[in-house]
Amino acid sequence: MALDADILLDRRRLKKSIFRWRVVAVIAVLAVIVVGLSGTGVKDSVLGGLGPRIVEVTVEGVITEDPYLLDALRAIEEDSDVVGVIVHINSPGGTMVGGETLFEALRRIGETRPIVAEMGTVAASGGYMAAIAADHIIARRGTITGSIGVIFQSMNFNGTLEKLGVEPLTVKSGPLKAAPNPFEPVDDVAKSAMQGLISDMFDVFVEMVATRRDMSVDTVTTLADGRVYTGQQAVANGLIDEIGGRREALRWLEEQAGVTTDAQVVPLEIEYPEDDLMSAVLEGNLGKVLSSEGLKLDGLLAVWQPE
Repeated sequence: MALDADILLDRRRLKKSIFRWRVVAVIAVLAVIVVGLSGTGVKDSVLGGLGPRIVEVTVEGVITEDPYLLDALRAIEEDSDVVGVIVHINSPGGTMVGGETLFEALRRIGETRPIVAEMGTVAASGGYMAAIAADHIIARRGTITGSIGVIFQSMNFNGTLEKLGVEPLTVKSGPLKAAPNPFEPVDDVAKSAMQGLISDMFDVFVEMVATRRDMSVDTVTTLADGRVYTGQQAVANGLIDEIGGRREALRWLEEQAGVTTDAQVVPLEIEYPEDDLMSAVLEGNLGKVLSSEGLKLDGLLAVWQPE
């Protein structure tokens, strides 16, 4: 009986020890995650210790709300060593809110230092919206830009469903809820409501262009029929300032904006989380990842149980 009691006591001590070590391991993991989340996602080489510098911000692909990019731009805004910014844009556009938030973040930087936009192959729609945040816009002759406008697209499968003998059922609180709906015809009231939505966004875009390019709203409205322009046409219409590339961008910063020639160009490098613990935290899958790593959170408190 004494031997059995000793064995039972040893088992309980072992389970307590395992419990303590697992708790320590989880705390250590969470501490690393917290430290990671407290950063901006910007590599240290961009943030400090290099003296006066020009930061190159690259905007590529479809523009949406990017919290990592916005955090990085906030870090630039607060970095007194940044004496100028080059925004290289190669984007066909994106969401209205994505373009608007990027524009506003760049303008906050532009309140204290010069910004020049350097257009690549395409800088249209939301890409152009990002460009007008700059004080000077440069493009190649063959750059595709403009496309000042807003679009909403949907599809209607009502005819196809009728041919298949399928009748969709929709119950909603009001006639304009979830309109347009791809499973029911769109009436004139719904079309009018959607047109009002698009027109309001369009007016915002036009006002932004008119203000930043020092043009009248009427002039911008004439140019903003949705068409795209080459860089050469954009210069002629006052949508951009100059034909050129990186050399012209640096020359403008030095000669027109007074940026020191000693400033070096440093690309902004953002560390996006990969498919690891950090992304698991951001996506709400921490328990699943820790479990796969041998740290099962949902069963942690059940590790040690009294016999």
